[in-house]
Amino acid sequence: MSDTLLSVKNLRTQFDTDDGLVIAVDDISFDLAPSESLGIVGESGSGKSVTALSIMRLVSKPGRIVGGSIVFQGQDLANLSDQQMRAIRGNDIGMIFQEPMTSLDPLYTVGYQISEALELHQGLRGAEARDAAIKALREVGIPNAAERVDSYPHQMSGGMRQRVMIAIALSCNPKLLIADEPTTALDVTMQARILDLLKGLRASRQMALILITHNLGIVAEVCDRVAVMYKGKIVERKPTEELFRNPEHPYTRGLLNSIPRLDSPPKTPLPTLQMS
Repeated sequence: MSDTLLSVKNLRTQFDTDDGLVIAVDDISFDLAPSESLGIVGESGSGKSVTALSIMRLVSKPGRIVGGSIVFQGQDLANLSDQQMRAIRGNDIGMIFQEPMTSLDPLYTVGYQISEALELHQGLRGAEARDAAIKALREVGIPNAAERVDSYPHQMSGGMRQRVMIAIALSCNPKLLIADEPTTALDVTMQARILDLLKGLRASRQMALILITHNLGIVAEVCDRVAVMYKGKIVERKPTEELFRNPEHPYTRGLLNSIPRLDSPPKTPLPTLQMS
């Protein structure tokens, strides 16, 4: 069996805008092994979310992939038809999007939305799909899952909606999960619970994970390796512990220095990133 699950080589994604060409992802490459976790870190606008959308072939116009390869289990996703790609999304690669309230359909119950993925990819129907949806909600720690399966997104808290998104993404047991800022807008306690949930599910399922975040503290908790993005490029990549111990690129050092410290004197201003 190959020791590489995903291999991204020289990927370029650009947007043709009224103000000119914007290169969002600029010739990046990385590999991911089965069961490995990779953190892609950078500020807003660095290209990390567009990288995730490019892997999923979900970049919308005026954006488009213009170069490189995205080889997943021996298949170059960049060359697949839309129908072939739809079969891989959700089934082999799951994704958690940034904002669950906008990603979940407000007109349908959460159980219906989980069942929809199960029907599409697993061929489950009726009571069988409903039972699988309840099981998925239980697995992500939603209490009273048999009742909550009939709830609408607006009837749930932000943390519970995020758990529903995880349940949908994992319902078909994918080999790779891409989580794009999975703890955005959650309080610190709920962030910790969601991260613990992701770590536990990844371990129990032997699943690979790509975690997109601006928060290096989250990466330290979850990821085996880190790739730091700046202006569409990966400027540094290392095992997580080594990156924290010995950051080499000025941008990486700037990100690390910007993390608030508990031992700092009161009212100490945070350093700002000084990059041209």
